[in-house]
Amino acid sequence: MPKKKADKELNDRAQHLLKVLVSHYISEGLPVGSKTLAKTAQMDVSPATVRNIMHELEDLGFIESPHTSAGRVPTIQGYRFFVDSLVESHPVGQKKLLDELQSQLQDDLNTHELAVSVSEFLSGVTKLAGIVTLPKVQKITLRQIEFIPLSDRRVLAILVTNDEEVQNRILNVHREFNIDELRLLSNYFNEQFSGMDIMHVREQLLSQMQDDRDGMNRLMNVAIDMAQSLFGPQSHEEDYILAGQSNLMGTDRLTNVDKLRLLFDAFNQKQEILNLLDHCVNTEGVQIFIGDESGYRIFDECSVVTSSYSIGGKPMGVLGVIGPTRMQYDRVIPIVDVTAKVLGAVLNSRG
Repeated sequence: MPKKKADKELNDRAQHLLKVLVSHYISEGLPVGSKTLAKTAQMDVSPATVRNIMHELEDLGFIESPHTSAGRVPTIQGYRFFVDSLVESHPVGQKKLLDELQSQLQDDLNTHELAVSVSEFLSGVTKLAGIVTLPKVQKITLRQIEFIPLSDRRVLAILVTNDEEVQNRILNVHREFNIDELRLLSNYFNEQFSGMDIMHVREQLLSQMQDDRDGMNRLMNVAIDMAQSLFGPQSHEEDYILAGQSNLMGTDRLTNVDKLRLLFDAFNQKQEILNLLDHCVNTEGVQIFIGDESGYRIFDECSVVTSSYSIGGKPMGVLGVIGPTRMQYDRVIPIVDVTAKVLGAVLNSRG
């Protein structure tokens, strides 16, 4: 039966019993029988009336009976109605959580480090997997670069980009370089490419490979090698930061081992998760995908709760949590919502 029609047929009493059933199942993880529901709901109705209402809820597709029990559990449709119409957010403790989050987002953290902190925060407070996509920066401008020699044929490249954001990258090189050689290379990059888009720097340097490298000076040859390591396709930062995957393995709420394996494969492959998150970037407020609503089989037993964050009024990324459908929505939803607002505020304060 279509959802709108089913919603209209749920009177106040049926909605209350559905709310109690879903809440009890989220808390206990066991199918809910009519006696347990009647006692928990604290309604002045007979057990027979409760059983009748449960049958109605089942006919409408909001609950179902597992084959191993006479009790009922919520369906995806039941969870959806619960989230959209019945769940009540609990802001208790939000001030403390806000203070904790803001203390972690220090001024000296770059964008990547901020994303790591936020994903770990989300994972820590929800006990689920926290995820944060990095801002979709259209243009990364090179301001300054410095090379520092390390041991074992390695060089530390310190890049200052855009608004004084610092990125550190370790390069494996073909020989040892002394500090004077690397200073010459730093001066060359800064003189030639300061203020230029990084991708343009890469294109310009690598285009030299079409020429006769034997005819180039030694510095240009080294610069090309460095550019390949610094600005090549594999050098970009991650598309998103994920923390707390192990939380999903330790829960009794995700019991299908095969589905769990598919989910962890998706974490490694990234593409399906990115496709889902990309759909959320331009939507304001919290979005919730329950089970197969995401359209991706890997999330059939999961719920994904997301919210976009904005810079200068423009949506630039998404954060959220991934967990079982049997999650505490009343607590998770406001946490995701306020975390997105705090992250956006921190990024906006940097101009």
